[in-house]
Amino acid sequence: MSDQTELLSQVESADEVEIETRRGTGEARRTIIWIVADGGRIYVRSVRGPGGKWYRRLRATPEGVLHVAGTRTPFRAVPVSDAAEIERVSAALRRKYAGHGSSLTNMLRPETLPTTLRLEPA
Repeated sequence: MSDQTELLSQVESADEVEIETRRGTGEARRTIIWIVADGGRIYVRSVRGPGGKWYRRLRATPEGVLHVAGTRTPFRAVPVSDAAEIERVSAALRRKYAGHGSSLTNMLRPETLPTTLRLEPA
């Protein structure tokens, strides 16, 4: 099994992961977030919309580290602007987090959609 295939499997089975970003000072900061995989790609979205701290840090410095199932995977965050891709991520969130009520609803609000990021291996 390739490293990417294993990472996708870990992402699909994890309810939450830690995303590591860098503050302006260079200090590492970890935040627990939701994550989904779709079409062999990994995605995250800020439940707080563009005001989310981890999201703002990734937009300023797109390199980060994903911590899932005891593994550490460096990535580069790429903003997603394609409406069809954003909708696929929303559908993946609906499938994975169907039982999470208002938390899921918050991830699907119009103001959160533009915060969709694809995590590409660094």
